[in-house]
Amino acid sequence: MAAGDIETFRQGGLWFNRIEGESRTLGPGFEKEAEAIAAGREAAVARQVEHNLKFSEGPTDDRATHGTNPRDLIG
Repeated sequence: MAAGDIETFRQGGLWFNRIEGESRTLGPGFEKEAEAIAAGREAAVARQVEHNLKFSEGPTDDRATHGTNPRDLIG
């Protein structure tokens, strides 16, 4: 995952989105995973970056790219 990509993750029972490399989240938390993923994907497309989903809390490599990488569409 590159700095600037959007990451959707779970923390404290809620789902959040953030820009990789930053500690603050983008907008509010979501109770439903699907809503957080949709918001994260929209943010990634707007910024023309990749959107990743982190499956577990805490430091881990347990993540997956979600959908088409918008960078592939540029150029």
